[in-house]
Amino acid sequence: MPRLRPLLYPLLLATLLAAPMGAVAYDGAREAADPHRFGVIGHSFGKPGDQGFKKALAETSEKSLAFVVVTGIKAASEPCGDKLYGERRDLVDKAKRPVIVLPAGSDWTECRNSAGRTNAVERLNRLRELFHGEPNALGAKKLALTRLSTSPRFRGYAENAHWSVDSVLYATVNLPANNNHYLAAAGRNSEYEDRLVATRFWLNRLFTLARRDKVDAIVLFSEGDLKPLQLEPTGLRGLLRRAPAAQDGFAAVRKQVQALAKRFEGKVLLVDSAPLPKKGKPAIEWRENIGHVSIGGEAVEVKVTPGEKALFSLKDAGE
Repeated sequence: MPRLRPLLYPLLLATLLAAPMGAVAYDGAREAADPHRFGVIGHSFGKPGDQGFKKALAETSEKSLAFVVVTGIKAASEPCGDKLYGERRDLVDKAKRPVIVLPAGSDWTECRNSAGRTNAVERLNRLRELFHGEPNALGAKKLALTRLSTSPRFRGYAENAHWSVDSVLYATVNLPANNNHYLAAAGRNSEYEDRLVATRFWLNRLFTLARRDKVDAIVLFSEGDLKPLQLEPTGLRGLLRRAPAAQDGFAAVRKQVQALAKRFEGKVLLVDSAPLPKKGKPAIEWRENIGHVSIGGEAVEVKVTPGEKALFSLKDAGE
């Protein structure tokens, strides 16, 4: 191969400097991600029966959604047996989109055995086997998930899972609506306390991953409303505040999320199935980089548009 003449070096350098910036690849630069959409089906089991659930699954299945998160699989008044659990699993399996099931309190917290004693933990473990035992989302189209159960210390918490779409990290957190299953009676809170430890570890891991991967946002799905925008009184007001009449089962998790969000440069959106006011519609409310939306028993579609100021926008999934 002939060697370049010395006079050609200045010409070659001038050509490179004059080239447009886009013509030179830059390792590590991330291109703007394309918009995507996902669906959330709130806890639609206010009454026994699965007609509303079937309709919501059918509507979301016909849309080009990246995934669908389902909150709960039964009403509190419905039986807790394997037969009903299996029927609802079959419904989910028929969905065309990837489906991630998030346990609701009505799925397990009030379950009792034939002697009338609580059977909550055993039923939750059965739900984990049926709905959270695979490394993928349910439904016809697969989506890879990473479950908390891959951590040896928390092998029993498979319902907590995370996955990514473009520049957003998504995750489920098992926080049931009935005050996070906090029980006031002494000596009965082992399930709540153990799950609180697992939740603390899970949230720390999620925010660590988000910072490492420099994602634009974290979206956390739960049944219960943490009230993440609620500010705790500080200073003298905090010292003089009366102790609450009842223990807030979400207080520790709320404080942790708020503290982690302060150290995170992206946005943090929390989505739950808390009941809506009469004639109310789901709407995202923001305080600094924390956003919150309750959807009740409705099915909603969320559009994610990277690079836009309004990163998340809502519409009714039936529209």
